[in-house]
Amino acid sequence: MYAAWTVKHKPKTLAEVVGNEEAIEKLGSWVKSWDKGVPKRRAVFLYGPPGIGKTVCVEALANDLNMELVERNASDYRTEEAVQRFAGLASQYGTLFGKKRLILFDELDGITGREDRGGVGAITSIVKAAQCPIVLIANNAYDPKLTTLRFYCQLIEFKKPPAGEVMKHLSKICKSEGIAADEAALKFVAQRSEGDVRSAVNDLQALAQGKTSLAYEDVSWLAYRDRKEAIFNVMRLIFYGKSADAAKRALDMADVDADMLFEWIYENLPSHLNEPSDLANGMDSLAIADLYRGRIRASQDWTLLRYVIDFMTAGVAMAREKSTPSGFVPFRFPTRIRMLSKTRSERQLQGQIGLKIKRRCHISANRATKEILPYLRIIFESNAEMAAGLTKWLDLDEAMIEYLAGGKRQTKQIIKI
Repeated sequence: MYAAWTVKHKPKTLAEVVGNEEAIEKLGSWVKSWDKGVPKRRAVFLYGPPGIGKTVCVEALANDLNMELVERNASDYRTEEAVQRFAGLASQYGTLFGKKRLILFDELDGITGREDRGGVGAITSIVKAAQCPIVLIANNAYDPKLTTLRFYCQLIEFKKPPAGEVMKHLSKICKSEGIAADEAALKFVAQRSEGDVRSAVNDLQALAQGKTSLAYEDVSWLAYRDRKEAIFNVMRLIFYGKSADAAKRALDMADVDADMLFEWIYENLPSHLNEPSDLANGMDSLAIADLYRGRIRASQDWTLLRYVIDFMTAGVAMAREKSTPSGFVPFRFPTRIRMLSKTRSERQLQGQIGLKIKRRCHISANRATKEILPYLRIIFESNAEMAAGLTKWLDLDEAMIEYLAGGKRQTKQIIKI
């Protein structure tokens, strides 16, 4: 059965973790210092680029010291109430069987938005009074919104491991999988990962899974870490996966979030399921996934995300029953995302005009943009005198006038009036 190699070959002990010996030693010393009493800093903040082993290091340390690890993704606990429910009591009381406890808040970057200030404040309060070690993890510890929390933590920086260390890790994986790999091939993959161990393992799996040998020629086409290249590998696993589990786990290998992956699948599904009945079933699965996405946006109930992932990965993969590959079919970048990028400035301008209308007409900016703005464009394009009066009343600038008037000539006439 398919299994992501990042999970299958995850280090179980600190001795197996790739690189960052100094950071690992600091973390271990800090955790062990709790044996002598509560230290001055009751939390440690691990930071550094993604994919270099921060989370794996904490999990391996807990395993080495036989500690109970209470681990959560911080982005799933965005409010003060949610944080307290998860970590409040856990940080104050011991375990049922007397084991030492270690609390881990991963991906702290995910709760730094304006709506999440309650969550950050709650974590700070918990850290100040914690009776067990707490580990926080983020890519950037120096986000201004984390200033207060950072003051109460010991900072430990994790750096990208050298290519030689990554290559050794890849070599161990190949031996475990029964793959005879050329040293030059593994060195090439390690160098192209630019220190991202997780990406290197993902690349190795995409290149070597199902083979008994791996030569330099098999990997020489591999580009430097590139979001499009990673998504291509993920798309192949979804569209041509042999099991639902394989398709679901493909998301773990993606360098894009679930919403962007949805757009990639939607764009490419018709090209890769060439049997009408298969395509209909695949689109049905995507439609259900999109329905759950809408419910998440409306309710902020992120537990529904599991259904989004199930339907857009496993649901699409299992829709393939009669479709057969017809030669090489390239994956295309999502058209909808490309169009949104091209029209971003126009949409921003529409939003600004909508706010102007909102203040004068006492309606929502969204309603103003949809219902009032189209009529304004007709007026500005055909009646310069009335447009001049509206310009003054709404306090529009030249860029807004030009957008509504549809050209520089009409804009100059309106401004002159």
